[in-house]
Amino acid sequence: MEKGKIIILNGVSSAGKSTLARTLQGRLSEPFYILANDTFCDMSPDKFIDIDAHVTYNTALKGMYHAIKAFSDIGINVIADDVFLKEDNYDRLGECLGLVYDYPVLFVQVTCPLEELRRREIERGDRGIGQGEGQLAVLDPQDGYDITVDTHNNTQEECADRVIEALLYPEKLTAFRMLWLQRINS
Repeated sequence: MEKGKIIILNGVSSAGKSTLARTLQGRLSEPFYILANDTFCDMSPDKFIDIDAHVTYNTALKGMYHAIKAFSDIGINVIADDVFLKEDNYDRLGECLGLVYDYPVLFVQVTCPLEELRRREIERGDRGIGQGEGQLAVLDPQDGYDITVDTHNNTQEECADRVIEALLYPEKLTAFRMLWLQRINS
């Protein structure tokens, strides 16, 4: 069975990943299912979040990375909406790399200017002000993507067009495998 395609959108909070994921889902010519870190973290049991939110959320995210692999294994295409952060106690990117480094992955960095992050956080009202800014320095990786899209200087449709165009050239989608090779060789 052919593996399902995987589009991984990585960027800080309020960069525009969720909106881009929905835009892509509506425009792609074949079905893609969105697996989002917010959705998986929202599944977490409240009483364990109160005890140790970090461990509880990381457990949910580990489940998401395994779900990405499982969907692809049975031929289902996935758009993963995530924020890989460098953390001392859990290597999110390393977990995902180890599971799907040799799968058909398009790794997309989703960005926007800092001023726009701040504006979006205020407008949303469901994020701590400064959350996205605080994540900028610990976003993992800082570079090494197949493509980067800017959701402020380009419309969602233009960003989606770039992602859709990149999918036409699967042989060029090497970022995830290269990151995995760098990690195992270092």
